[in-house]
Amino acid sequence: MKTAMDEKEFARKIESMGGRAYIVGGWVRDKLLHVEPKDKDYVICGISADDFARRFPDALKAGKSFPVYRTRIGNKVSEIAFARTERKSGTGYRGFDVRTSPDITIEDDLYRRDTTMNSIAVDILTGEFIDPFGGIKDAGNKIIRAVSDHFMEDPVRALRAARQAAQTGFTIEPLTIKLMSKCGDELIKEPAERIKGELMRALTARKPSIFFEYLRKADLLQGVFPEIAALIGKTQPKEFHPEGDAYMHTLDILDKVSLETEETIARFAALCHDLGKGTTPNDMLPHHYGHEIRGQDVFREWDKRMKFPVSFKKMAIFTIKTHMHAPLHKKPGKIVDLLMDIHKSAISFESYNAVILADHGTLPSYLRCYKQIMPVMLAITGNEHPERLKGRQIGEWIRERRIRAYMKVMHDMQMS
Repeated sequence: MKTAMDEKEFARKIESMGGRAYIVGGWVRDKLLHVEPKDKDYVICGISADDFARRFPDALKAGKSFPVYRTRIGNKVSEIAFARTERKSGTGYRGFDVRTSPDITIEDDLYRRDTTMNSIAVDILTGEFIDPFGGIKDAGNKIIRAVSDHFMEDPVRALRAARQAAQTGFTIEPLTIKLMSKCGDELIKEPAERIKGELMRALTARKPSIFFEYLRKADLLQGVFPEIAALIGKTQPKEFHPEGDAYMHTLDILDKVSLETEETIARFAALCHDLGKGTTPNDMLPHHYGHEIRGQDVFREWDKRMKFPVSFKKMAIFTIKTHMHAPLHKKPGKIVDLLMDIHKSAISFESYNAVILADHGTLPSYLRCYKQIMPVMLAITGNEHPERLKGRQIGEWIRERRIRAYMKVMHDMQMS
């Protein structure tokens, strides 16, 4: 079996052809930040794509608008691109004229990238850092800075910068925020899939609220996420919400849930739980009666635009609908119905509980003890129901037995 070439061997072959091979992008950044790096991206300078294809006949061409090849280096199939420049010729991320040529330098290629810490390369053969825009210094100072005005040419870079700030805790410097704000008109025309992708990645961050706060500072929040922006200025009773308006409350709950769980779906539910407050009439403020009903409609309109995963839709709608009343239920029947609804919806109790706990500061005993309650209730299947019962009567019989089982479990736990 043919042995795969290692990285140095690959770079030496490129050098023998008169070229140079570099590692670029996220892998270099993550190494500098002492984060576990992911897949490597390679850029080649000094040779043409045709020359590369002749020397590496097993490499598979993947790029359409510019040449990208895939070949095995070490134990992974890696992407190989050629140094290129880009000129804005239209709108959005597809609106570029791309040029590749052996005379394009690594510095030329790095110039087209978004932020300085993403515009660093490593020479594979020497280990030297190529850092023409001060990315290493900015990373050390925990600053996110645009390389140039070219930052605006792909408007989603504004979301990416805000997301990276949330992931790293870095500060976006003022001039870059100004460039972000100039992306607004094009950003709202971008495919929903790109915007949703950055949102979902932001929700995995250490502190997701930073993502939304930077979009707000750059005057982008209203255009990209109007459902979240609508919460700004919606006052709440101060005795229950000292953190501020519905927007600040939502970000506070989002961050609290993020401390409790890495489950993106739970964080998404936290983001959505009070969407209805954005539609509260001003003459009703600071109260938000019925927001758990209005919020479902707000989310459904948002989903029409974004098309969230089915599991995320179910979790969001269920949380919006029930989060206000779940901690207040006293009647065993309502409690059993809610527990069974959570189970049937395939919604994680852990995710749901994280939102309720963050929102109310405590969990009702039936949610706190669900691991003891649910097996006993689910053991009642109806197989042993009286023969005289038919149709709906069987369901009622099962529900009644589950209520009794729930009450017994709670009684026994109180007595123990």
